[in-house]
Amino acid sequence: MRIRIVLACLVIASGAFSADKRQEGAQEKNAFHCNSLIGRGVNLGNALEAPEEGKWGVRLEEEYFDLIAGAGFTSVRIPVRWSEHADVTAPYTIDNAFLARVDWAIKQALSRKLVAIVNIHHYEEIVKAPVEQKERFLALWKQIADHYRDYPNTLYFELLNEPCKKLTNELWNEYADEAIRLIRKSNPTRGIIVGPTSWNNISELKNLKLPRDDKNLIVTFHYYQPFKFTHQGASWVGRQSNAWLGTTWTGTEKQRQDIISHLEQAIQWANENQLPLFMGEFGAYGKADMASRAKWTAFVRSEAEKRGISWAYWEFCAGFGVYDSTQGKWRRELLNSLIPENGTN
Repeated sequence: MRIRIVLACLVIASGAFSADKRQEGAQEKNAFHCNSLIGRGVNLGNALEAPEEGKWGVRLEEEYFDLIAGAGFTSVRIPVRWSEHADVTAPYTIDNAFLARVDWAIKQALSRKLVAIVNIHHYEEIVKAPVEQKERFLALWKQIADHYRDYPNTLYFELLNEPCKKLTNELWNEYADEAIRLIRKSNPTRGIIVGPTSWNNISELKNLKLPRDDKNLIVTFHYYQPFKFTHQGASWVGRQSNAWLGTTWTGTEKQRQDIISHLEQAIQWANENQLPLFMGEFGAYGKADMASRAKWTAFVRSEAEKRGISWAYWEFCAGFGVYDSTQGKWRRELLNSLIPENGTN
């Protein structure tokens, strides 16, 4: 059974960011409609979530937003490492220069009619010591929410990328609930995205508890299965990833059914809970062969779309990149697997 998408009225604004734009469309939005606006997205990875922008080889450029919109993507997910640019003691003030840089990225996206998703990414302290970091986590969200309260509703907030390790289901459900209610004080109808623990794993959706009275929540998960294919040769995984080099994905019946089974598990949970799904990350690292990467990407993308799941490919122009910034051109096989209508344009 598929999720029935009920469209609600939503006024989408572009351009001005003044106070009179606050809470555009005073009527309540519907989360399924918000999710449909995400549609086909791409992550601007390895940039603002690096310890310093540029340190991981990517610095955002204005032309990137033109390329993304021109290719047919409808959204961008902007990972942000706020914790690296905020005080470690109360009131945990975010650095103004860094905040201005995030503002720039969001405005670049919104001005091109792309939905912009901003998250808290690589907050390593909170997954290692969640109790000690709870106050700081909520303080960061209060600042972010207050700062963007007058932005168009096509800016969405994602609470935390890949909660894991010591941030257990019980703690994460508590922190997420408090963060949502805090954000709602200044952003009563903005789309908020929340994912489960274990690095946003589908298997943990069953343990995610969200406030039932909030009608503008979107649930996210990440998908990188089979992991030995998608992360072959990835140094951050460990030396064992080199043993996976040469792993292919040819679309055998078993390979396809494994992916279908995972997505069916996710959509069954979503149907039971009447919540829309966003596949916030999926991709295969550049050390896999291109034919396998393109085939896997196309299959995961199409199976997600069949089930009404919006998505954002990981990522734009780094190790998984759909765009080669060195050559200044799209990796055509990957782009066509994501935006099949793009053809040879």
